[in-house]
Amino acid sequence: MKQPKILFILHLPPPIHGAAMLGQFIVDSKIINSNYETKYINLGTTKTFKERKRVTFSKLSNFINLFKSCFSAYGSYKPDLVYISLTSNGMGFYKDALIVFMLKLRGAKLVYHFHNKGIKNHQHKFLDNFLYKRVLRNVDIVLGSKWIYEDIQKYVSLDKIQYCHNGIPKVTYDIKKRELKSENSPTEILFLSNLIESKGVYTLLNACKHLDERGLDFRCTYVGNVGDIKAEELQEKIEQLNLTTKVHYAGKKYEKEKHEAFENAHIFAFPTHYPNECFPLVLLEAMQYSLPVISCPEGGVRDIIDDNETGFIVPQKDAKSLADKLEVLIKNPSLQIEMGTAGNLKYQKEFTVEMYGKRLDNIFKNALRK
Repeated sequence: MKQPKILFILHLPPPIHGAAMLGQFIVDSKIINSNYETKYINLGTTKTFKERKRVTFSKLSNFINLFKSCFSAYGSYKPDLVYISLTSNGMGFYKDALIVFMLKLRGAKLVYHFHNKGIKNHQHKFLDNFLYKRVLRNVDIVLGSKWIYEDIQKYVSLDKIQYCHNGIPKVTYDIKKRELKSENSPTEILFLSNLIESKGVYTLLNACKHLDERGLDFRCTYVGNVGDIKAEELQEKIEQLNLTTKVHYAGKKYEKEKHEAFENAHIFAFPTHYPNECFPLVLLEAMQYSLPVISCPEGGVRDIIDDNETGFIVPQKDAKSLADKLEVLIKNPSLQIEMGTAGNLKYQKEFTVEMYGKRLDNIFKNALRK
């Protein structure tokens, strides 16, 4: 029996970010590549995060080549379905929209997968509203969570929506079994993400100040690349709060060093209020390492964390509430183990890369039957 053809137009690393990682998971997926004839085109036009924020001749040239590749691939490959990891707003959306219009004119059957949000915040703009109405018409939409639907509900009815929780591969390193920390050692809190203010960098820092004032024994480590907060800016804030013995920035960590950061932690804190947050993979990573996780009700976080079972969900930008939940875990090492174990079981049941591939496979089968 002839396999259906799918043309994948998606983000691939570099740079490394959530959408690119998920794109690579699809490229590497055994279930997708065994059930379909596949062709992949990288939707990205930059190689670094700095380039993403600038309009350059190089990016324009890369987009022209990307457009030509999509045009040529659709004509020669003749796919039964086209999957696009669509950007929700900004210049990325305008770029993707041009590719979409070309494919629609050629009669392509389209499935969009949103790994970010922000449509609701841009739908009042004349040009964005005009484009959203046309780009999102008569297509299937994949979202990571039911909590994200409100971002797109003005333009897409529920019958056009399918949900697909993200998944991540098992790390290649052996993960040690969690044990109670020694009574005389501090509780290690880990934050791992780019230093972006809306990821909750300063919220966590202010929570650490509360913990210090309460006399609690802890250390907090920030791991990640610089973003809109520079390393020296974070260090200055740490010094202003007199937290130099409690908090430190460890810089970027990859592979084994990243593994060790998770292994050495007792609690994972990610108090995000990032407006485009959908289904943060870093929470799944922490759960794979059996860490209790604390985050905020942004995007699909409420589908990841079972509040009071695998961790805690706290209000956004609320350093005191975050400190209160961190204090609960610091004072109860056995609860750290209990919540971390529950989180690991949920990861194994719902958030592996194999489950991600199976969910996408079912979505593609449904789309092809229409």
